Amino acid sequence: MLNALKIKNAPPRAKPYKLFDGGGLFLLINPKGSKLWRLKYRFLGKEKVLSFGAFPEISLVKARRLREEARELLAEDKDPGEARKAAREQLIAERERTFEKLTEMYLDKQEREGRAASTLKKNRWVLDMAGEEFGAKPVADIKAPTILKALRKVEARGTFETARRLKVMVGSVLRYGISLGWIDADPTPALRGALTRPPQKSHPAITDPKELGGLLRAIDGFSGQATTRLGLQLLALLYPRPGELRFAEWREIDFKKAVWTIPAERTKMRKPHRVPLPKAAIATLKELKALTGHGELLLPSIRSAKKPISDAAFNAALRRMGFTSEEMTSHGFRATFSTIANESGLWNPDAIERALAHTESNAVRAAYARSEFWDERVKMADWWADVLKELRRNDND
Repeated sequence: MLNALKIKNAPPRAKPYKLFDGGGLFLLINPKGSKLWRLKYRFLGKEKVLSFGAFPEISLVKARRLREEARELLAEDKDPGEARKAAREQLIAERERTFEKLTEMYLDKQEREGRAASTLKKNRWVLDMAGEEFGAKPVADIKAPTILKALRKVEARGTFETARRLKVMVGSVLRYGISLGWIDADPTPALRGALTRPPQKSHPAITDPKELGGLLRAIDGFSGQATTRLGLQLLALLYPRPGELRFAEWREIDFKKAVWTIPAERTKMRKPHRVPLPKAAIATLKELKALTGHGELLLPSIRSAKKPISDAAFNAALRRMGFTSEEMTSHGFRATFSTIANESGLWNPDAIERALAHTESNAVRAAYARSEFWDERVKMADWWADVLKELRRNDND
């Protein structure tokens, strides 16, 4: 049996020699003075030697512990040499499985799935913020504090919404890593409540009836693209989310039943939403169909019939008409309708919320408010069209 003093005082000789500790463990002492731990063992009838490292980096106590671990593997009919080799290869693989590499694989997957180039560009821009902080880090080493540090830097610039989006994107990438077997868990749920909640901003909207009349007349007289004018008129009449209208397809419009059915995948709440069409909306849609009815989209881009009108087109048109971003936005037509409809006192507030495709956040209340209030919404749609017609007509400026 060896001891630390005996090992320390063992001198080098002209030829290598061994000092044995038992159980196959020995210390190989080379002529140049290096002292190397080795374990001799037999596996499947074949004699093998396993290296544990050099003394004093590997102490006698640690060498004996490694010997016992090897003997436990042998008792399980496992080759300790092969087990060590596999562990080393696994470690190398994990070192190479960086967040940056996983991000590229994730974005490649999104591209194969047909994501829009603009979406891919935005996702890469967001994920590059994480890459700057821990892109070279193995994903197995990325914990919640690591991610939070990167998010705090984004928050420090005052871009709270970007920080929240970054958290979501990092989580998506790491969950993709789980599917590949790179990691076992996504640490981002542990960050719930850790980020600064961005202040809620309402979309600027014109709610004064007289000013609304002026806006409607300005839209009617818009000298730009006819499809943009008609789109703005539909936003005013039907108060959808701009994205719901931009991507609308003619097959969703039922002229006979006077209904526009927005599919679930395009609504914010991921539920189909029916919109009653008043006569004024039907007339506007027929005018639009004469221009774009040959294709699938109600409002195609002027560059490609297969792509929708730009998300900036409506707001750009409002700016051309002289309405600033602090006065009116394309999304603001919803607030315009909501404010005037609620102030009228004519309609059930729940019917107004349902018309806006809002979902009741109170679970108990939602359980009792499953009706679409369809009949009331049809009457309200006709009323709203009449309100706009009257405001458009009353030019008292």
